[in-house]
Amino acid sequence: MKYLGIVLLFFSLTSCDYFDKKKINAEDILNEELKTFNWSEVDEYPTFQSCKDATSQIAKKQCFESTLTAHISNYLGKENIVVTQDVNDTIVIKFLISETGDLSVLNVKSAENTKIQIPEIDTLLVNSLKDLPKIYPAIKRSQQVKTEFKLPIIISVN
Repeated sequence: MKYLGIVLLFFSLTSCDYFDKKKINAEDILNEELKTFNWSEVDEYPTFQSCKDATSQIAKKQCFESTLTAHISNYLGKENIVVTQDVNDTIVIKFLISETGDLSVLNVKSAENTKIQIPEIDTLLVNSLKDLPKIYPAIKRSQQVKTEFKLPIIISVN
């Protein structure tokens, strides 16, 4: 009877899947990790050298956007823009900053009246971004990544 109990115990332990080791595929781990990412946010926003001293992410983003806005405003302020009607519009510029810090304009959205009064507005805005200081790209998980931004610019010409 003793031997029968030992044999039954031996068979019950060896037939159990408890001792099997399951291998986890590297692709499964990668897929699980990718699902946990928030792809719409970065760890560090793109920045200029002048914004490197900002302490928080929000401050860095605000510094970046205000530097861009000031640069565009200064450029447009130097241009001689003549209109027949007053123009008050918010133009939205959508641009891409590459992994290397290169800025490219994807599109410019403005009101129809603005396009009629200032037909070269798109060209002026694109040209205003050509001589920007060096841009340091956004960082996500210690990697430089490309990012898209929308920047509203208020145009007021009398």
